[in-house]
Amino acid sequence: MFEPAATPDGLAARCTRVLFSPWARLGLLLLLLGCAAAAMLLWQPQHLLAGGRLPQMSGPTALVVFAVAYGVCTTAFVPRPVLNLAAGALFGSQAGLATALAGTVLGSGLAFGLGRLLGQDALRPLLRARWLTAADRQLSDHGFRSMLAIRLLPGLPFCATNYCAAVSRMGWLPFLLATAVGSVPNTAAYAIAGARASSPTSPAFLIAMGFIAVSGLAALIVAWCKRKSLRGT
Repeated sequence: MFEPAATPDGLAARCTRVLFSPWARLGLLLLLLGCAAAAMLLWQPQHLLAGGRLPQMSGPTALVVFAVAYGVCTTAFVPRPVLNLAAGALFGSQAGLATALAGTVLGSGLAFGLGRLLGQDALRPLLRARWLTAADRQLSDHGFRSMLAIRLLPGLPFCATNYCAAVSRMGWLPFLLATAVGSVPNTAAYAIAGARASSPTSPAFLIAMGFIAVSGLAALIVAWCKRKSLRGT
């Protein structure tokens, strides 16, 4: 009896398994995020959105372009407050709020999808620290409620929370719905502040800035209390 010859695709199969392994996908994710962050630092798209080519557009085209650019920029670590202020300054409080919310949901969905596809399998086995397992359990078991609280109380980096949620077992619908609902108050405050920036003594601007300050203080208090509870878990 002759032994069967080795299949010619054995090496190709092994290479495919390595390339699509969890750690290879995580490396690809880190590479993409590093390149995106470097591009954002060099290109500084927030200046382009605030005063470059976009103001030359008008109507729905400008709104769609801004929303798409907003989503891509937040995926690459551009701070949302800057983009929210730009949305209000360019389109007014109402249209700016709608456009910024659309960009928020788009950006969170992009980051969640990248993290779920490229990072979840490699990172979940590393969730061994007590506070990490507690946070993961909270996001996995109470996804909508936890993400809604995170969005309502700003302070945590938007992009980081998206990728952390992707590592958990939270579903797509609770994540996106909580993001859309929970982002309304803070986004509205920034959009109003951006729309009324030319009159900083107006009541609308002062109320918006006061809301931003109070919500930020509330986020610090909640984060401090949550930190103590996680340590005691």
